Amino acid sequence: MNGLTAALLVWTLISPSGGGHGGRGEIWPTHVACRNEGLEVFYQSCDPLQDFGFSVDQCSKKLQPHLSIRFGIILREDIRVLFLDVLLLTKGASVLNFSYPICEDDLPKFSFCGRRKGEQVYYAGPVDNSSFDVPEGEYQVLLKLYNENHSTVACANVTVIAS
Repeated sequence: MNGLTAALLVWTLISPSGGGHGGRGEIWPTHVACRNEGLEVFYQSCDPLQDFGFSVDQCSKKLQPHLSIRFGIILREDIRVLFLDVLLLTKGASVLNFSYPICEDDLPKFSFCGRRKGEQVYYAGPVDNSSFDVPEGEYQVLLKLYNENHSTVACANVTVIAS
């Protein structure tokens, strides 16, 4: 292999556009979680190694207490214990920040609790939440699922547009 070919190969392997989604500056596509009159919800995985699927069945500015969702991912980490961190921003200011246990050793709330690395998780069903009207505006939501070792299971940047 001559020097020029070797240099081209090395440049291709280490350049930001080479090698797929390996944390080299590329971003995952933006997905539509739901869209209805007056409300649009888009998300994008912020995990450099993995994308996932998510959708909301009822898309309404009036958030219902029992929201039906679909979520699918192949696990890169065990989820004996699983937490969800939520950060809500509007106009660059933090409005809400909380952590919620999804799976606990003594209280698994969902059938996927206890799944192991490499297994597929697909959940289609209700999640309970507070009922409220989404006020007009554009909101950014950072969602992060992590396990007992603080390893990221999934991460998303969500944009909510209510008009």
